[in-house]
Amino acid sequence: MGAVQKKVSILPPVKMYMACYPMKKEKIHMEYPLSATSKAIIWGAISAPSGLENWFADKVKADDKVFSFTWGKTEHRDAEVVNYRAYSFIRFHWMDDEDPKTYFEIKMCQNELTEDYSLEVTDFALPEEVEDQKGLWDSQIETLRRTCGM
Repeated sequence: MGAVQKKVSILPPVKMYMACYPMKKEKIHMEYPLSATSKAIIWGAISAPSGLENWFADKVKADDKVFSFTWGKTEHRDAEVVNYRAYSFIRFHWMDDEDPKTYFEIKMCQNELTEDYSLEVTDFALPEEVEDQKGLWDSQIETLRRTCGM
């Protein structure tokens, strides 16, 4: 009788590494000049559910620090406000994101000389999704400019 060999399947080293250590998201930063001169209008557009519904999502509900975003009839995500300073910035963390260090932040900035405002957006994306994520923000901010007159 010969020895019985047991088949063992193993992942190649790279795939095994990736299974144990998921790819880390990259921090991305974008800046968008605005034509608006009212900090109250800009702040409302980036921090209030009614303002966010004008450009970010089809429907937005807020319950204390949790914002519920809905796109179309099927896509839904919840985000927690993890930090904010009124008339300055708001930072959200997607509640379904397993990495507690990731967030997306929308920050208002004003040029002291021209008094023009801009929005700085910080987000995180997997390396292969960075360009798509930037394109999505470009599109969202263009909607903000068009719908809110900025």
